[in-house]
Amino acid sequence: MENSSSTPPTVDEPGVANTEQQIGDSAEQLNPYYIVRQQFDHAACYIAPLQRGLIEDLRCPRRLVTVSFPVEMDDGSVESFVGYRVLHNRTRGPGKGGVRYHPEVSADHVRALAMWMTWKCALVEVPFGGAKGGVTCDPKQLSEAELRRITRRYITDLGDNIGPYTDIPAPDVNTNSRTMAWIYDTYDITHPGDNNLPVVTGKPLDIGGSAGRELATARGCLLVTERALEQGVLPGLEQLTGATVVVQGYGNVGQGVAQLFQKAGAKVQAVSDSRGAIYADDGLDLVAVDQHKAATGSVVGLADTLTLTNEELLALPCDLLIPSALENQIRADNARTIRARLIVEAANGPCTPAADAILAEKGIAVIPDILANAGGVTVSYFEWTQNIDHERWEIEQIAARLKFRMVQATDAVLDELARINGNLDQISAALATERHKRVVPEGPLPPADLRTAAHVLAIRRIGSVLLERGIWP
Repeated sequence: MENSSSTPPTVDEPGVANTEQQIGDSAEQLNPYYIVRQQFDHAACYIAPLQRGLIEDLRCPRRLVTVSFPVEMDDGSVESFVGYRVLHNRTRGPGKGGVRYHPEVSADHVRALAMWMTWKCALVEVPFGGAKGGVTCDPKQLSEAELRRITRRYITDLGDNIGPYTDIPAPDVNTNSRTMAWIYDTYDITHPGDNNLPVVTGKPLDIGGSAGRELATARGCLLVTERALEQGVLPGLEQLTGATVVVQGYGNVGQGVAQLFQKAGAKVQAVSDSRGAIYADDGLDLVAVDQHKAATGSVVGLADTLTLTNEELLALPCDLLIPSALENQIRADNARTIRARLIVEAANGPCTPAADAILAEKGIAVIPDILANAGGVTVSYFEWTQNIDHERWEIEQIAARLKFRMVQATDAVLDELARINGNLDQISAALATERHKRVVPEGPLPPADLRTAAHVLAIRRIGSVLLERGIWP
């Protein structure tokens, strides 16, 4: 597992917020950009010496665009909003990444998400690089008309920083197919005469969306978990039948995860949303959960269930804990309370590096986000391909292609893990020759975990392509 004490992040870019959050009796750095770079720096220690400067190049985004724009609200007032779009890397293809609307969206936030997306695309071998965007706002306080105006102005101000072969947005937190339709329409109006369908994925089916896109992230999570269990990641549990599952977050991804895992034979005992969590020892009736949430806006309060806090949900004993909400949910202050046997990261960045170290001590494996939730970008790639070729694939074809890529990626990460841990002495010796070039930990490297193996594989793939293409000019 990742050792939080090795290779501390050396964030030195202008504008990066150097903030810490006080948690219990200690402070933990929760800036997502620090976290993603710490993960990168740790993984880079397990990579054979690369051309000098290549590591530093892969740590930095290619472009950060910040836009500020006014929007007329429904009551006639005017509010200003700030939006961002980050392109982290285009070595393997155009940028790809979601657009989120959330009060906590910041430059560091989207830089981190774009970097995670780079590694994710490399793992499933789709020809994209990482990108991400967002607008700092609270969608719960905005009408549909206000959200539409925000979206149109945001996309217009981004201009040619997005495009079918440049940077391709997709849905993320608090955005959906409706939002993607607005993005497509806005871009199409400002770029007449071209086939603009591939400019954005996650669109409604009748304007170029792909079958299977709504459940793609959840289905990819299921496929990765099933394959990992088959390959012995969790001794004594080789399939989902009868496995107990806890899902944190019951939004688009969490709801799909709960449904698909239950259909695969698992017993979903608990789910949560922003208002709290519910638990049933014999397993939840997810149809009743969905009906209750539709009627009340929350899962909390469903008859014949026990109401829990989010922290109580995370601490439930179970076979699989699946965080499907936001970043930094499992941290230094609560990681020791985790009693799951395996964590599957359906969300981006739910476990901090300090939490990883604690989970490793407890013997709890983690299937990392850049593998577990890569189904979404995989089917987005399928949609992009269909749009370019003016085709529509059947759901059976999409499901088969998704399964192939997710299984292949899982096997590749497990093979990489075995390779690293079987050659730790040689890797540590090679690393010693790099001490004069970059900051590396003293002494032998600890055994790698799944997160480290996934990052190593992704970084090596991108570095290899970059060197094969040659450094321009």
